[in-house]
Amino acid sequence: MDRRRFLRYASALGAATALTTSLSACSGPASTGSNAGAGGGGGSTDTIETGISYALSTGFDPMNASGATPIAADLHVFEGLVDLDPATLEARPGLATALPVKVNATTYRATLREGATFHDGSGVTAEDVVFSFERILDEKNASLMAQFLPFLDSVKAVDARTVEFKLKYPFALFPGRVSVAKIVPKKIVEKDQKAFDALPVGSGPYRMVSATREDKIVFAAYDKYNGSHPAKAKNMIWRLVSDPAARVSAMESGRVQAIEDVPYLDADRLARKVKVESVQSFGLLFLMFNCKKKPFDDKRVRQALHYALDTEKLITTAMAGNGSAARSYLQPTHPDFHQAATVYGHDPAKAKKLLDEAGVKNLTVTLLTTDTGWVKDVAPLVKESWDAIGVKTTLSIGQASAQYAKVDGGSYTVMLAPGDPSVFGNDVDLLMRWYYSGLWPESRYGWGGTAAYKKVNSLLDKAAKATDEATRKDLWGQAVDLVADEAALYPVLHRKLPTAWNDKALKGFKPLPTTGLSLLDVSRA
Repeated sequence: MDRRRFLRYASALGAATALTTSLSACSGPASTGSNAGAGGGGGSTDTIETGISYALSTGFDPMNASGATPIAADLHVFEGLVDLDPATLEARPGLATALPVKVNATTYRATLREGATFHDGSGVTAEDVVFSFERILDEKNASLMAQFLPFLDSVKAVDARTVEFKLKYPFALFPGRVSVAKIVPKKIVEKDQKAFDALPVGSGPYRMVSATREDKIVFAAYDKYNGSHPAKAKNMIWRLVSDPAARVSAMESGRVQAIEDVPYLDADRLARKVKVESVQSFGLLFLMFNCKKKPFDDKRVRQALHYALDTEKLITTAMAGNGSAARSYLQPTHPDFHQAATVYGHDPAKAKKLLDEAGVKNLTVTLLTTDTGWVKDVAPLVKESWDAIGVKTTLSIGQASAQYAKVDGGSYTVMLAPGDPSVFGNDVDLLMRWYYSGLWPESRYGWGGTAAYKKVNSLLDKAAKATDEATRKDLWGQAVDLVADEAALYPVLHRKLPTAWNDKALKGFKPLPTTGLSLLDVSRA
């Protein structure tokens, strides 16, 4: 991303903080009204109630929604031409009748599902699709989704139900990548974007009735939905319960039928009453170094602090085993997993040797981290590991917004934080560009412009244009090896996400490998 576009997107970076800090709760729309004619509250047999751990940190407009709860809600309200299966993250047709068809190396076409309508009853047209993509690509809108579509040159309506995409260059991942763009009704968005952001209108199986910050989101089934995943409950109520103990209590009492983000220490007890399952996620706990400050401009110092960590102890003690030590930028369950050439096992002797080779003695570190519950449990063990090799470590724990203000101001040395861009897509190109292209390396950890940065992005560009899978995977592997060796921003572990649900009350429920819950294809038992 060039400097001009970088500045355009700088305003969107603050919104992305919610995502990159494990989609932490900040603030959001205070309260909204109801859609005309939406269904009211239902009884126990037609309503699904859940406990959600994050408040409304952003609005719902899918062009820029980045908070955990708005993103999860949008998956029920909106459709893309292509959507990702919430549990497997595999691409499947959404509004389109099939995955986009390749016409030639740089041209694709997609056909809309016949009879699809938005929640106001208006038909979904090719014009709406073109509008949805063009507003993302318009730099004035500073859309977070634009960074995922750099290959897209133009979109046009061939007829009322057919859309044609022109690419700037061949991009083999195109059919799945278009899932980042949700289709919105042009007339409604153009009339009042702020109202749409607060109470969205889509074409999905559920329509949003109301959304109240720090309270609840209410949904009703959209009866005119004609896609493959119709609502199986008349109503849904998502109770926003950020307090872990209150969330567990709601699950135990039967007030809700499912909760996300089960506290690790409560999982075993809760499992005696309901179903509890931890799913391996891409979700990172990463170390990020300010590479503009000495001695962290020396990769040996960054590597030393990774080797010093007793990650297995950290996972066992603070996370009750719900994580896997990083052996790559990707989690071990990822379909394109490649073990990095550098794996940071616990090796205090090697850590000390690297510090000596770098000429660093009596290193003092202030470790910046967020106040996310499980991260607060991990941080003291990181300090313990670093203190053990003679690195005097002070913890600075605070709210995500305040901590990232320090990061964006350059007033930090090392940060320990969670993040998970896999909510947007699961391909390696998307996952790597989130942290290693543009905004993060240029504005947050000062790695942009280095020879290694340029090499990584060159490898990603070549992989994006590669026409065969073997070449693409080889280039991605080289990029993973390089970011592991550099350790400018690199995972300590990949988190497992524990979810609880009453399998006697819900039918078809599956825990997710990303933050949030999916009630698509789920009914009351």
